[in-house]
Formats: sequence, C-alpha cells, structure tokens
Amino acid sequence: MDGGPPRELISLADDEGNSVTVRVLGRNPRWAAGLDAEIVVKTPFVSGRIDLALYLLRLKSWADALDRLEAGEDVAWMAMSRGPSISIQLTGERGCPEVVVEDESGSMVTVRVPIVPPDDWIADHRRRLRQVMDHWVPMLSG
Repeated sequence: MDGGPPRELISLADDEGNSVTVRVLGRNPRWAAGLDAEIVVKTPFVSGRIDLALYLLRLKSWADALDRLEAGEDVAWMAMSRGPSISIQLTGERGCPEVVVEDESGSMVTVRVPIVPPDDWIADHRRRLRQVMDHWVPMLSG
C-alpha cells in the first residue's frame, strides 16, 4: 500500500475483467458523520460509477453482510435505504457468484456482474473493512 488512507472497502474482481469496487473518497465536507464514496463497475461490456454516502451504520451493516455471506447466505447491502444498493448472490444465473448493483431511486438502472472471487475473499473484505473503520470512523462525528 502507498501509506495513504485505505480507499477500497469492496474490491471484487476476476480474470475476465469484471469488477465491482466501493472506494472511499474522503470525508463529506457537508456532513460530519459521513464519508463520500463511489461504487465503480467495470466489465468488458459496460462500465459506470455512482456516488455513495457511507456512515457508521452502513459500515456495520457491511460487517453483518460479510457474516451472512460466510454462512452461505445471499445478501442485499443498503437495499432498504435511498441510493444505490449492492446484492451478492453466491450462486448466480451463470453458476458463479453475481454482484448486482441497483440504482433504483436515481437512474433506475440495475447491473448484474458475474464474478468468481478468490477463495479468501470474505477474509480479505473483513480486513478491508477493519482498515476503513480504523482510519475513517474516528474522524466522523455522530
């Protein structure tokens, strides 16, 4: 790592060029309890990004989602809130995990990305979450 603050909360990618990333951009200048972030989708077919607000409750709900994924359950992260959501289906339509990014309240676009993550991806994402929480949460108020 370059020694800077941790940026990638989620980084799911495969050898086919498909990826879904949630990148922390920094503190939200207008909201002391929030972080500016973005969801970035890249595939050989379609690419895009959407703004995302992160705050402590959303980070904790990502930890819960990782627990459920480890138990073999599909998850829908941020599905009950305004803005984009990310679902992970462990056995998707193509026989591999799929990440579904939905922007129902904004563009009304849904993107389904098949991704075969490495075996240790859940442990890797727990580490990413811990690094993001350790660095960014002490800076947040509320």
